[in-house]
Amino acid sequence: MEPSTLGLRVAAGAVTPLVRKLLVRREPGAGLVERPVRLGGWFSFRGEKRTLDGDDLARLAAEVVTRYVRATGPHDAPSAEVRQEVADTLTRALRQLGELDMDDVQAVRLGPEGLADRVVRAGQAGQAEALSADAEALFRPLLHDVCLHVLNFFTQHSTFLARTAVEQTARLDRIASTLELLAERVPSRTAADARFEEAYAAHVARRHSELTIYGLDLHHTRDWPLDTAYISLEAEAGGAPLPAERALQDDARVLLRGAAGSGKTTLLQWLTVTTARQDPEHLARLPHLVGRVPFVLPLRRVLRDGLPPTPDRFLHAVGSNLAGEQPDGWALRVLRSGRGLLLVDGIDEIPEAERGATRRWLRDLLADFPDNLWLVTSRPSAVASDWLARDGFAELALSPMGRADVAAFVRRWHAAAEAPPESADALLGLVRANSDLGRLASNPLMCGLLCALHRERHGFLPHSRKDLYEAALSMLLERRDVERAVLDDALRLSKDSSVVLLQKLAHWMLRNSRAEMDRADVVAQLERTLPQMAHITADAEEVYRHLRDRSGLLREPATDRVDFVHRTFQDYLAAKAAVEEGDFPLLLDNADKTQWEDVLRMAVAHARPAERARLLRGLLDGPPGARDADDQHYRDLLAATCLQEATELDPAVRHEVERRLRSLVPPPDRTVAHWLADGVGSPIVLRLLPGPEGLDDETALNVVITASGFTEDAALPVLARYRDHPSLGVRRQLAWAWHRYATRPYAREIIAHLAEDDLYFTAPSGEHLRALREMGGRARVHVPGDYDPAELTALLPPERLTHLWLAGGLPDGPGWLDAFPRLRTLVLPRELPTPVLEHLRPGLKVKVARNGTTP
Repeated sequence: MEPSTLGLRVAAGAVTPLVRKLLVRREPGAGLVERPVRLGGWFSFRGEKRTLDGDDLARLAAEVVTRYVRATGPHDAPSAEVRQEVADTLTRALRQLGELDMDDVQAVRLGPEGLADRVVRAGQAGQAEALSADAEALFRPLLHDVCLHVLNFFTQHSTFLARTAVEQTARLDRIASTLELLAERVPSRTAADARFEEAYAAHVARRHSELTIYGLDLHHTRDWPLDTAYISLEAEAGGAPLPAERALQDDARVLLRGAAGSGKTTLLQWLTVTTARQDPEHLARLPHLVGRVPFVLPLRRVLRDGLPPTPDRFLHAVGSNLAGEQPDGWALRVLRSGRGLLLVDGIDEIPEAERGATRRWLRDLLADFPDNLWLVTSRPSAVASDWLARDGFAELALSPMGRADVAAFVRRWHAAAEAPPESADALLGLVRANSDLGRLASNPLMCGLLCALHRERHGFLPHSRKDLYEAALSMLLERRDVERAVLDDALRLSKDSSVVLLQKLAHWMLRNSRAEMDRADVVAQLERTLPQMAHITADAEEVYRHLRDRSGLLREPATDRVDFVHRTFQDYLAAKAAVEEGDFPLLLDNADKTQWEDVLRMAVAHARPAERARLLRGLLDGPPGARDADDQHYRDLLAATCLQEATELDPAVRHEVERRLRSLVPPPDRTVAHWLADGVGSPIVLRLLPGPEGLDDETALNVVITASGFTEDAALPVLARYRDHPSLGVRRQLAWAWHRYATRPYAREIIAHLAEDDLYFTAPSGEHLRALREMGGRARVHVPGDYDPAELTALLPPERLTHLWLAGGLPDGPGWLDAFPRLRTLVLPRELPTPVLEHLRPGLKVKVARNGTTP
């Protein structure tokens, strides 16, 4: 007899009595006043009415199997061993069913197949070995029937029907809102437009769905799925932070600043893929992306021919294979209808002399197509703070990775590399214990390099930025082919030879203010260099192919275009070449150009002591003639940034740099505050920070912003001095910075002392919520990212909570909010639709906080 037929035949006789004994009956109702009951609360062996113990559960499972066996007849009955195997597995599955983290409405939404699959996946981790084929044939249909009857029980006896009606109202309203957005943003299109957009969306999603994970190429892996790799970083705009992917949620035009390697391009990739896929799960939280068409415009590529592209040439400019297939006028129609998402990457990667023309190009596009979404990225100081302000651009800055971000990245990297979890734990221990490593692990690029080197060197790590890059080059150039067992008898280059050749290319790009080279220019530079390297007999074309294919540092992003896999490697090698060539006047003449910041810093690291002194004196003295005070502040801060790379330096020069640094402390404005923390990043800054005595509120806030930019524990004593400060702005910054430090020590030293008046306490994770609960809870709580309503209802004390700020919105319906009877104010990123407002408790006030602005 087929197992499926058998299941239908015995379900009513065996499974229904089992389910009645397993589950607790409850009174009907909408379930809106009390907290939603998780699945575990419905099961009698672990819920509120414990009428079954473990032995009872095993006996029930065995009885069900016995009834199945009786139904098969004497010829098809399984062996005693198979019966016992199925009974044991069913017992474990029932336990897993009671442990699932969902409520009855969520379980019914899964359906019996989905619920059974979830149970099986949850149990596989603890299962020693797979079921035999005969046992599997009986177990899966039996589990399906158990799940079917459990879900049927919920629909009859729980609060399911009433609560589902409320959730469906909210869900239907979201669907209606989405359809309205689609109708508004996707007017009648030609069939050709519709077909092309479908192909274009698939093409864009595929093209941007993978990242380069540095170091994994040693183990045959360079592409990291974006869905696995993406870590939501935070952006700030003077108010409370918000997840960076929501940058366009409230402002249609945003200039996003972030340091090299901070994740700007990764964010653009995520927005591109999310928009192209139109995934309902993401769009429920990001409705501004509904119906949009993404255009990714990396400036160093689209401006390579001098003239910026018109919309009909966007796809041609980025080398899209579909450029020739787009219907005539398609891009113009998309932009005129306001459906475009324009992601303009890398203002800092184009020469400073070309930025004025680039701004005029952007302004012309904005004037002609005003209703689209725009996100422009840049390094922090590449353009002035008001560079696009007249055109309605809001400014956001990517925050450095906090402890939780670093931990998440390191664990995902090791999982992708198939490395043991103990290795990830060991690296995290080193990063937390060593302040130098902690400062290095501030962005995804550096974290990736540290992960790779920690694995490669069996735990030994460099402690300076220069040593980190040097070790990374050694890993990529010297050991890469050995690790991969690559044999190339025709051409093998030593690490030193490869570095010399790569330096020549980076130096050419530096002198010519380029972030990409024509392939012909690459070959020409190699042809000039190879005669001086007699041990290399291959021609320039062959050497180029070897560097491109074997070094891991060069790539061809488009046909006949060459660049470095990351700008930081280009800057490091260019600085090394400039020092070796004695190009100190060139370096100092260009010190005011922001794209030279990292080059100057690495040049100081590569230089000999006398050369370092020359560079730093040149920065402090500035160019001849009158100088603007802000420009000199920039050069003084740049000199201080370089100071931590100067391992040996004339004491008089070091003293003068530190004197200039002291003149900027306390920081006079936010820009200097961020520079001191993110740019200078030296422990000397923490030692210089004063107060709070004698400081006005604005200066005190600037000091706290600076101190909270240092994620090592050495910042805690400085921050603790401000914990009793009356200024709401200071207290907000202290509450927000919690995620950057160890949760409980910071809670004990800072959070527990903050006056609660008008202050929202930011709790980005369950660990922070638990810490707040242990302190008695708080009246105002800010949840900055996505959340689980069940976790909030479990961890927020209902007797305290009066104000709740949900930066992720209210995608799951409002019913669970009634678990908080004292809640008076709900803060959301956007207005709630009228049908959802009607289901809120009378008297609950809803406010809107856009882009992290504090309500």
